[in-house]
Amino acid sequence: MSTTSIPSDRKIVLVTGASSGIGEATARHLAAAGHHVVLGARRVDRLTVLVKELSEAGYSAEYAELDVTDPAGVNAFAETALARHGRIDVLVNNAGVMPLAPMAALHVAEWNQMIDVNLRGVLHGIAAVLPSMLERRAGHVVNIASTAAYRVDPTAAVYCATKYAVRALSEGLRQENSDIKVTVVSPGFTRSELADKGGDPQAQGAARSATELIGLPASAVAEAIGYAIGQPAGVDVNEIVVRPTVQN
Repeated sequence: MSTTSIPSDRKIVLVTGASSGIGEATARHLAAAGHHVVLGARRVDRLTVLVKELSEAGYSAEYAELDVTDPAGVNAFAETALARHGRIDVLVNNAGVMPLAPMAALHVAEWNQMIDVNLRGVLHGIAAVLPSMLERRAGHVVNIASTAAYRVDPTAAVYCATKYAVRALSEGLRQENSDIKVTVVSPGFTRSELADKGGDPQAQGAARSATELIGLPASAVAEAIGYAIGQPAGVDVNEIVVRPTVQN
């Protein structure tokens, strides 16, 4: 683990699912922008390498093992950051899974996994940071949804349902709190490991092919996140949809 002295004008940013894809790109982008990033994921080996690279580049970062499906673990992740730095300015709820398959395939375990990671994981993150943000009357929750939060496609019904839900709870959180900023960032096809595990082989293969052909670099999504959290007080960017220009 690596930490450095944090100037008061830097944001303390927690990023879940930070070991690859959008989470890793976000860590790199925000650290380079001068923020202190606290990175969580299950693959600690990757986090170790990432934090070492960021630290050697002169940036400020630390990591902890994190499974967003475990509420106690998410609470500990946030509480440790709060105790160490005195505040949490931003939470980027990024961890997600996408095992695609037709409903008739009855991949019930994978349905539950998507609900646990994509929806409950987001709720666990919000629950972990919201009390301290409300006490300070300041904070920013960034939830990573998807263009699948705006349309439903065959083989993606459950995945889309979780992302529609993330949009809904984000809007509810926004309306309930005038001091807390809430942003939903919804990427289209993005180069990552999202389609690499589980699901129906044909559906997953089609998703991987489309991503390889037209997918955005994960850095494009990271820049959108950076834009949202870089706005001045009183400006709340609520929704950003970023997709390849050729994606319909």
